[in-house]
Amino acid sequence: MIRMIRPLLRGSTYSGVLFAYCGALASLPLLPLALLPALSWPSAPESTQIILVLSVWAVLVGAVGLARPVRRALVVSARRLLRVPMPNPVAGRRTSGPLGLDRWRTPLWLVLHVAVGWTGALASGVLLIMGVSLPGNWLGGEARVSLFGTSVQVSGVWSWVAAAVCILLAVAVCVLVTKSLRWSAPRLLGPSAAERLALAAERELLLAERNRIAHELHDSIGHTLTAATIQAAVAGEVLSADPTAARAAMRSIEESTRAALEDLDYVLGVLREEQSGTAPTRTLADLPELLDRLRHTGAVVEPELSGDLAQVQGTLSRAAYRVLQEGLTNALRHGSGGPIEVRVAVGPEALDLTVVNGTGARTCPGPAAFPTSGHGLPGLAERVRLLHGEFQAGPDGTQHWRLAVRLPVRVSV
Repeated sequence: MIRMIRPLLRGSTYSGVLFAYCGALASLPLLPLALLPALSWPSAPESTQIILVLSVWAVLVGAVGLARPVRRALVVSARRLLRVPMPNPVAGRRTSGPLGLDRWRTPLWLVLHVAVGWTGALASGVLLIMGVSLPGNWLGGEARVSLFGTSVQVSGVWSWVAAAVCILLAVAVCVLVTKSLRWSAPRLLGPSAAERLALAAERELLLAERNRIAHELHDSIGHTLTAATIQAAVAGEVLSADPTAARAAMRSIEESTRAALEDLDYVLGVLREEQSGTAPTRTLADLPELLDRLRHTGAVVEPELSGDLAQVQGTLSRAAYRVLQEGLTNALRHGSGGPIEVRVAVGPEALDLTVVNGTGARTCPGPAAFPTSGHGLPGLAERVRLLHGEFQAGPDGTQHWRLAVRLPVRVSV
């Protein structure tokens, strides 16, 4: 007995029964319309009229479920009252599965909801009335229960037993009503196959955008902080001996941090889903400025540019800039302070990018080591792979580190 009563003590059972009964009551305004065909055919047998009324009623209830707002309201109600986790329907998207069955799932759920609600309400109501009224007759000596043509006489203590059984059955009906709705809600109101594909596609786009943002933050902010740290160290070293060089280093810090703040403002706007401004784009046209910022840190940069950089446009130019930026950042972080060789060669078939720096003890002012997340080179490799390019990074002899990237120039941008 305790096992049967325990589910009724849960809040989800109460709310589920309330959800079912409210659905049944909400269908009452459609009943007069369902009675019209039966009233227009008075000569039909009573069983035929009942079937006709119920059929028309079910059709009218199902027609209400074809409206999009109805499904959204049902999903929200089922989530809150049945405690079933379900995502909201995909807004502005009409789905249709095999044979167009998807669009009929909500009408089917609504008909099932109303049918279960009325069945549960009538059954539990009759059982509760019997459970309350039977004990009142035991002083009179006997009571008679008739159901579907079968009559049973109960008296004395048996009337209390029959009352307890009726109340337990009413509890069982309430539990079954809730469980049936909780079982059917995800299957009929939950995302269809087409909606699941749409949700997966949207999630994939969101993850791709967040991954791109993470790359942009790592490339821009990581480079800026590395350069600013070294420039601050240089300014501190030469502040007394060469104030002009110190001021130049401070101006370089200001310029690089301003550019990084623009990137950060754009990224924060995207993460907050706000209308942010146009994303700051860095291309190969900005390579001279990047190299100048490196020189302000005291690094010796030896660029070797060949070919027409202006013919490299769009995604390819932006990716090339980020590759060089990451390579130069790593040279500042982990290099010995010796010359950094930068080669950019634009050919008819491919764009070749190379950064070579020395390794070992540092020979210029600045921190000897930087904390690193380890995501720089894997991120670069992923970026190059998406552009169908070739990526190599590793020791070049015993005293140098070499980053080499080859990007096809005929890739779609």
